[in-house]
Amino acid sequence: MLWLWNTLILLATVLLMEIIAALSHKYIMHGWGWGWHLSHHEPHDSKFELNDLYAVVFALLSIGLIYAGVNGIWPLQWIGAGMTTYGALYFMVHDGLVHQRWPFRYIPRKGYLKRLYMAHRMHHAVRGREGCVSFGFLYAPPLHKLQATLRERHGRKPNAGAATAPPDAPGDEKRAK
Repeated sequence: MLWLWNTLILLATVLLMEIIAALSHKYIMHGWGWGWHLSHHEPHDSKFELNDLYAVVFALLSIGLIYAGVNGIWPLQWIGAGMTTYGALYFMVHDGLVHQRWPFRYIPRKGYLKRLYMAHRMHHAVRGREGCVSFGFLYAPPLHKLQATLRERHGRKPNAGAATAPPDAPGDEKRAK
């Protein structure tokens, strides 16, 4: 029965981490922590950016929780493991899929991954730290809502300058015109 509790703690932590990450992104990274995060919103040639220090901070916290859990405070190791799992998912989706920081290139054309990809591209469509949308990493609101929010925040008429996505299928270009 302990394995069930451990699994539930791990999964709950992964879900909670998406909420914590989105709030941290919005209020810390785009707030008082902008000094580190700014590097993520500017073009650069290096493999690393100052923003990567946020991952180091969360990794150290996760390691500390796992260590404390192994040494007596049982649930903490599974909370740390959940944070590590979230970190791995974040790395694959955000750094790999969205920002193409891996040696291979894949741009999703439909479904959930396309929605994540496009939502984060819309997040980066705004210059600076104010007026951005979609602060989550593994969840993204529907794209039409993000587009409407961007238009509203930046004083554009409906559909003026709307972010567009590559078509889902070869026949979509005809329907889009």
